[in-house]
Amino acid sequence: MIKTYNPDFKNTILQKLERQSFINFIGFQITNIAEGLIEGELDLEERHLQSRGIVHGGVIATIADTAIGFAATTLVPKDCAVVTAELKVSYLNPGIGTKLLAKGWVLKQGKNLNFCEAEVFCINKDNVAVLIAKASASMATVSPE
Repeated sequence: MIKTYNPDFKNTILQKLERQSFINFIGFQITNIAEGLIEGELDLEERHLQSRGIVHGGVIATIADTAIGFAATTLVPKDCAVVTAELKVSYLNPGIGTKLLAKGWVLKQGKNLNFCEAEVFCINKDNVAVLIAKASASMATVSPE
C-alpha cells in the first residue's frame, strides 16, 4: 500500500511544475493529481514529430518520465525531491494523431526508491486512444542537503 508523506502534495506538484522549463516548453499539462498517480496530456504540434510525421520517441519518453516522476513526488516529504535512477520505455505503436495522454503511477513505494510505471496513448484521427508506449522506472528520493 502506498501513502504520502506530504499531505499538501497537490500544491507541491503545481509549484514544481511551474519550474519545469522543458516540460512547459513542449506543452505537457498535468490534468489529474492523486496520491501516487499523475495524468497529463500534450496537444501535438509539428515540433513534436520526427521526419516521417510520427511523434518523436524522445517526446514520448519525456512525458512518461514526467508523469512517473511527479507520481513519485506525490509520496515523498515536501522538502525532498525525486530524480530518475533508471527508465525503460517500450514503444508499441507509432504515435500518429492529435494528442498524447500519459498516466504514471507508483507500483511499489520504498524509502529511497519508488518503482513506477506509465502508459502513453495517442488520440488518433478517429478519436480513439491507442497505447503507443509503456514505461517503467526507478525514482530515487533525494533528501535536502
